[in-house]
Amino acid sequence: MPKLIFIGSNGNEKIVEAENGLSVMEVARDNDIDIEGTCGGSISCCTCHVIIDPDWFDVVGEPNPDEEDMLDLAMGLKPTSRLSCQIEITNELDGLRMTVPEE
Repeated sequence: MPKLIFIGSNGNEKIVEAENGLSVMEVARDNDIDIEGTCGGSISCCTCHVIIDPDWFDVVGEPNPDEEDMLDLAMGLKPTSRLSCQIEITNELDGLRMTVPEE
């Protein structure tokens, strides 16, 4: 199982195992990471906003146009921001590092 590294706004890291096919948002919620995901992954909110470590952004990829529109509403937006509901877990993401911004 791939492992994901979530970094809280306080700098603390939490490493969790992730099942392939789930979204990063689902993995976060299942592991008590402070990600809300109010819309359940339908790209109609930005409560699952994460900031991907720059070394991982090319692996994760760019947001699609709908996601970009929603990210414009996110607090603390960075060039490597993504909505975690739109990132599907694959073995390629083993070791993925991301920050959960304080919102």
